[in-house]
Amino acid sequence: QVQLVESGGGSVQSGGSLRLSCAASGYTPGSYSVAWFRQTPEKERAGVAVINRYSETSYADSVKGRFTISRDNLKNTVYLEMNGLKPEDTAMYYCAASRYIIERIGPQMGEYFDYWGQGTQVTVSS
Repeated sequence: QVQLVESGGGSVQSGGSLRLSCAASGYTPGSYSVAWFRQTPEKERAGVAVINRYSETSYADSVKGRFTISRDNLKNTVYLEMNGLKPEDTAMYYCAASRYIIERIGPQMGEYFDYWGQGTQVTVSS
């Protein structure tokens, strides 16, 4: 059974950094696409970054140049390094895993993801 557990969220000031971790189990490390999504009460869930089995990555325009997704197959963990955080980055962040090879962030991308973590809150104050 695939399980995903996020950690690393917290509260930071604008311009600060956080690193989120998504510890996975139940599938061969590196064999799934793993993405980070975020959601607020005011906005629909949106993809932030994705890494596939070929280590190809894709980012939402709003985070390009600030966020970096990476993977450690030995630990079966996917990371989201977030730098230059802005108040608009405040959200609940979820990691998700998919058996599909996801090449780019896009609308309705969440439909391709079968497994989800419970989320970790990121709050950025101005």
